[in-house]
Amino acid sequence: MEPVADAFTAFSTTDGAQAPVMVPHVADGGDSHIKAAHLPGGRHFLVKIANWLPGNQTRGMPEGGGFVALFDAATGAVTTVLEDEHHLSDLRTAAGAVCARALPRPYAIRATVLGTGRQAGLQTSALTLVRPVRQLRLWDRDHRRATALADRLGRELPHVDVTTVTDPERAVRRSDIVVTATASPTPILFGPWLRPGQHITALGADAPAERELDGACLRRATPVIVDNRELALRYGDIHTVVARGEVTADRIDGGPDRAEGH
Repeated sequence: MEPVADAFTAFSTTDGAQAPVMVPHVADGGDSHIKAAHLPGGRHFLVKIANWLPGNQTRGMPEGGGFVALFDAATGAVTTVLEDEHHLSDLRTAAGAVCARALPRPYAIRATVLGTGRQAGLQTSALTLVRPVRQLRLWDRDHRRATALADRLGRELPHVDVTTVTDPERAVRRSDIVVTATASPTPILFGPWLRPGQHITALGADAPAERELDGACLRRATPVIVDNRELALRYGDIHTVVARGEVTADRIDGGPDRAEGH
């Protein structure tokens, strides 16, 4: 978690920092996230390819795959290749707990997670490292998946009361922290469900056609903080609501290209 927090800070405060992204769409509704990163003066730069093909479920293969390559910034020589099969991408995304450490109110002990995939489990585990979560509610459109994740997290987090819910609105209204971790093409969290003082970590919508939050969520939120302002305006929830005129781009906190925090 600390290296990710340091990277967010460096990216937001270093002139000339670069983190370009390209997302070609591939078979079965999948995509390939090709990402690079470089800080001026750094000894290395990095390129990551993280593939996600949901159709692999029917083939008995992992949905995620890819590798990370590290290059010498002076010569361009390859110094390291990590064939991590999406593992590092998963862990880096789970460090969404960095913002859950910085932004919620100190007494935040009740959390609801919408979604039950790998990221939902990792986000939950990371969240318990930074906040004294005592009650956790899990929801998914497929209640069987929610039950399976609740059983596993109940064993891994014995100090947390973990249960499933079938009514996400009721769970959200009673929560201090809400995490959305889905690939939904339509909103699953709605502004009228929210109350003052809540914190939302929204991480699932990373493509133009995906969204988890409706426009009312983003209109009510103060502030809206992103890790990369330029990319947020191209992908996911913020892209959609700004394109539709539901929220103006100046509501998104951060500098012209980079956020001031996470």
